[in-house]
Amino acid sequence: MKKSATYSTTLIGRLLRQHVSPLQLAGFALANLCGMLIVVLAFQFYRDTAAIFSGEDNFLHANYLVVNKRIGTGTTLSGRTPTFDAEEIDDMRSQPFISEMGFFTNTTYDVHAQLGINGQQLLSSELYFESVPDAYIDIDTQAWTYRPGTDSVPIILPRVYINMYNFGFAHNKSLPKISEGVLSMIDVAIRIDGRQGQQRFAGKVVGFSKRLHTILVPQAFMDWSNATFGTEDPQPPSRVILKVDNPTDERLATYLEDNQYEEETDNLDAEKTSYFLRVVLTLVIIVGLLIAAMSFYMLLLSIYLLVQKNAEKLRNLLLIGYPPAIVARPYQRLAIVLNVAVLIIAILAVALIRPRYMDIITALFPNLDDGSLWPAIIIGGIICAVVCMLNVVVIRRKISQVWNEGRVKKE
Repeated sequence: MKKSATYSTTLIGRLLRQHVSPLQLAGFALANLCGMLIVVLAFQFYRDTAAIFSGEDNFLHANYLVVNKRIGTGTTLSGRTPTFDAEEIDDMRSQPFISEMGFFTNTTYDVHAQLGINGQQLLSSELYFESVPDAYIDIDTQAWTYRPGTDSVPIILPRVYINMYNFGFAHNKSLPKISEGVLSMIDVAIRIDGRQGQQRFAGKVVGFSKRLHTILVPQAFMDWSNATFGTEDPQPPSRVILKVDNPTDERLATYLEDNQYEEETDNLDAEKTSYFLRVVLTLVIIVGLLIAAMSFYMLLLSIYLLVQKNAEKLRNLLLIGYPPAIVARPYQRLAIVLNVAVLIIAILAVALIRPRYMDIITALFPNLDDGSLWPAIIIGGIICAVVCMLNVVVIRRKISQVWNEGRVKKE
C-alpha cells in the first residue's frame, strides 16, 4: 500500500507539471514575498526602535513621570517658589489621572564626589544626592539596600556620564569605550562634609538612568545621612514623581500646562511619538497582510485551475481507491514549498536591510541594544504556518469536492 501511495503521488506530480503555469506561480511568489517582507520588516523595525521612542528606563517605568515647576523670568517676577507646598501636593493627589505620588529628597549636607572610568578620572566636583521611595525603583532589593555603618553606597548614575566618557575622554585619548554592562570599571569616591564632620564612602554603581539627571541613592541612606550630617531642616520637595495610568492623557498635559509644571525628560512627547510610530507601523503591517492575503488567494486560484484541468484524471484515481489525502498531497506540497521559500527569502532580505538602518540608529543612539532577528523570524514563521495550514485545508476540501462530484456522476 505504501508503494502504491508513493506511485500515485509521483503520478499526480507528473500530471501537475504538465499543466503548471510558471507565470502564475511566479506572480503568487512575488506578491507573497512583497506582503511577507513588508510585515516582517515593519515588525522588526518597530522592535529595534521601540526603546528610542518609548522613553523606557531600566529603573523607572514608562508611566512614572518626574515633574517640577517651570523655572523662568515669569516665575522669578511672580515670586513663585520652585518647591511644592502642601496645597499644590493635595491638588495633584486629587487628580483622577494620577494614581500615586512620591517625592524626591535632597541632601542637606555637602557632597564631593570623584568619578572615574577605566582608571581615567571623569569628574571631580561638588555634587548632591537625591532619593525617591524604593517602590519607584525597579531594581533588585538586595542591590538597592543600605545599612547604616557600612562604607559602600549603591548609586544610580545618569546615563549621560557614560556618553561623556565614550564620546569625550575615550574618543579624544584613544581609550576603550565601555558599555553599561561593565559596572566594575566605574569608581566613585564620595566625601561627605556635615554636622558631625567628614566621612568617606565608596559608591557602588548598580545602573544608569536616562530619565534621571541626578545621582540617586537609596532612601535608607538618604534618611540616615541627613539625620547624621544634615546642617539644615529638610525642605519641601522641588520635584515629584507621579504614577499615571496613561502618560498620553490630554487631561494630564493640560493640567501640567495650566499649572506651569513640566515633565523633566519630555516623556509625554516621547509617548506621543511612540504612539504615532505604532499607528504608522500598524498601518504598514495591515497593508502587508492584505498583500499576503491577495497572494494567498492567487495561489489557491492557481491550484484550483490545476485541479480543474486534471479533474477527470484525479477523479479516476479517487474512484479506483486512492484516498483524497494522497491525491491532494502534491498540491499541498507545492503550496508549502512556495510559502517556506518566500519566508526564507524575506528573512534573508531583512537580514541584509537591517544592518543598514541599524548603523544609522546605533550612531545616533550608541547605548541602544543591538537586538536580533528573532522578532522577524517569529512573526514570519507564524504567518507562514497559518497560511500553510489554510492551504492544506482548502486544497483537501477541493479534492474532496472533486471526489464527491465523481461519486454523484457514478450513481
